[in-house]
Amino acid sequence: MATVFQVLTTLLMVVLLVVFVFKIIIEPVYVLFYNKPVYIHYYFPVRKLDVVQSDFLERHFSFYKKLSPQKKKYFNHRVAAFVAKYQFIGQAGFEVTEEVKLLLAATYVMLTFGMRHYRINNFNKIIIYAESYYSVITKQYHKGEFNPALKALVFSWKDFEEGLRCENDNLNLGLHEFSHALYFHGLKGRDQSSVVFADSYDKIIAYLKRPDVLNGLIASNYFRIYAYTNQAEFVAVVLEHFFETPLKFKQEHPELFTIVAEMINIKEEYFA
Repeated sequence: MATVFQVLTTLLMVVLLVVFVFKIIIEPVYVLFYNKPVYIHYYFPVRKLDVVQSDFLERHFSFYKKLSPQKKKYFNHRVAAFVAKYQFIGQAGFEVTEEVKLLLAATYVMLTFGMRHYRINNFNKIIIYAESYYSVITKQYHKGEFNPALKALVFSWKDFEEGLRCENDNLNLGLHEFSHALYFHGLKGRDQSSVVFADSYDKIIAYLKRPDVLNGLIASNYFRIYAYTNQAEFVAVVLEHFFETPLKFKQEHPELFTIVAEMINIKEEYFA
């Protein structure tokens, strides 16, 4: 007669086998066919925001307002997890308040809400100045940057807030700099969301190489000229437009819009 220990050992081996088959066979095949992970949201234990924090997001973050009650719970969990993982550092006298953390976290969570693996490791701190800051490296004033060597994102709070306040000018500093971090992770990461990101990125590059596509994009004047500086800037600018003017984006460049939606697994329902 099997002992309790033997039964538990057998159950553990079965669970490990199921997990192994899922990770090595089932999900990679699913991603190959559907270009998205099998699931996005599953959390244990679930983190929560308090009433004051969730009310703040309801009043100050329009993307959050559009979510269903269940998706708001997922969003709250991710915001709380983001705040717990990353270090927030005020520079030159800037005070990092609870509201500052919430808005920074919400911007990143919005960008990655369709991705299962969202707490990436190519940055571990967020440095905030009150306004544009002088860089001793470039000898210029900056509004924001992603510094992979220091594993840091840097923001001018004045410009970050301005990007949130005007929601349809396609200028969103938070989205832009977080997109840089996501870009470098997405092309090097091995999680399934990164696989989808990298595959869609390849589609964007192939799209841009088609005859007259790049010239047509430039002539449309939809994306600001800075987008064509390099591929990383193109992705960052495109993601700003995707969240700020999605309907116009889809109307003017439907094929590119579809690829970007696939890249971060964000459905059109979020923009209704």
